Amino acid sequence: MKNSWQERTELLLSDKIELLRSANVLVVGLGGVGAYAAEMVARAGVGRMTIVDGDVVSPTNINRQLVALQSTVGAAKADILAARLRDINPDLELTSLKIYVKDELTDELLDRERFDFVVDAIDTLAPKAALIEGALRRGFPLVSSMGAGAKTDPTRVEIKDISKTHHCPLAHMLRKRLHKMGIRKGFKAVFSAEQVREGAMILCEEQNKKSNVGTISYMPAVFGCAAASIVIRSLLGEMDE
Repeated sequence: MKNSWQERTELLLSDKIELLRSANVLVVGLGGVGAYAAEMVARAGVGRMTIVDGDVVSPTNINRQLVALQSTVGAAKADILAARLRDINPDLELTSLKIYVKDELTDELLDRERFDFVVDAIDTLAPKAALIEGALRRGFPLVSSMGAGAKTDPTRVEIKDISKTHHCPLAHMLRKRLHKMGIRKGFKAVFSAEQVREGAMILCEEQNKKSNVGTISYMPAVFGCAAASIVIRSLLGEMDE
């Protein structure tokens, strides 16, 4: 049977699975959080997706990123994930873009299609804020991942409106940036209420990065799965406000 791989999902959701098959989801950032979010959205049966990341796999990604293996070092993250998603669902209408979303590219991306949901898994402040502002301005529902680094307790991960986030340096900086843009609330954030682990961050000078934060294997995956749950439950009309 053509969709036999979705049998267990259909058993859970019944006819509501058609809401997923007809949905169009954008995932920006395919690192530790974003790739897991994208894969869980695809495995749930969403019919159309656009995935976006201009980066390639580095050896330091292997401890936590879905696309990172010894054999994929140097390969484009978007290419690796696109192959995985098509292998999961050959009928998936997938657009894969190898670009860094910033400046005018943000508007170009958001104007490509009407998205039913946007997943922000960008870890750099300025493009992150720009994507959020652009999505909200267009009326696209959005979930944004805060920082999964420097934390180890998955039971402290929470899902709340961005205005209610706490104990997360990235969320703190993002809220300040968004306040200047006139945005104080209006989208779900995945964050951890755990205290940041001391000594887990070092400064660096890399493309789109000014610091490196220590991470453990499972935390980005937990964040990605939480973000995917928001997408799926919202598309099904089952997301609590």
